[in-house]
Amino acid sequence: MIGRFLEFSVATPDIAASFDFYSRLGFVPLPVGDAWTHPYAVLSDGRVHLGLHAAALDTPQLTFMRPKLLQAADALGRLGIDVDVRKLGNDEFNELGWRDPGGHRLRLVEARTFSPPPETPPASLCGHFLEVALPEGDSPATRLWWEQLGFIALDEADGRPAHVCCISDTLNVGLYAPLDIPAATLVFEADDVAALRVRLADAGFQPERQVPRGLIATGTLVLVAPEGTPLVIYPAAAD
Repeated sequence: MIGRFLEFSVATPDIAASFDFYSRLGFVPLPVGDAWTHPYAVLSDGRVHLGLHAAALDTPQLTFMRPKLLQAADALGRLGIDVDVRKLGNDEFNELGWRDPGGHRLRLVEARTFSPPPETPPASLCGHFLEVALPEGDSPATRLWWEQLGFIALDEADGRPAHVCCISDTLNVGLYAPLDIPAATLVFEADDVAALRVRLADAGFQPERQVPRGLIATGTLVLVAPEGTPLVIYPAAAD
């Protein structure tokens, strides 16, 4: 119903610094179009696309793509969702925007704003992308909210912070207790975190010393991008 996931959109006061950060982690830049009038760049590891916006936007945002936005606006209204951004004119790039129960922004645009990644992009240092984690908490109403958008909500308790994983065919969204994951976070999984720590150091990265409560006992690495986006890298789960 919500369309295909397009990008994890972030506003950055220094787009060059954010671009350099993700590039050094192995994310590859993608050609962008002219949908936005502000400076804009996209980097990708093939699974998650990071949209860097040099503008005063309310971000981060989960940006999805779907044609026929007028029909989508009507469908969202029938679900009781308060669409507070509505641009549907003939002379502008059409988009809809609203908030989830935890206050996180979602955006729906009418077309792609960048070219697709290559079929086999190089792997990033972060490992395998798992999900976008949101400090949301768990309640029947929150689960229903995400399920009515087309996600499937499943409980996850695998040695990491217990959470609800909302699954779709283009993006997984994890709903966490705010004390465990206090900000919208990109979550990855790596086979050998000890070796990864060495590779990150060689690339000039120093993981954070202080991590959220729910990550203390998990053996994870936490990086923070220049614009403030946390990246969590879990050790791969045992088979």
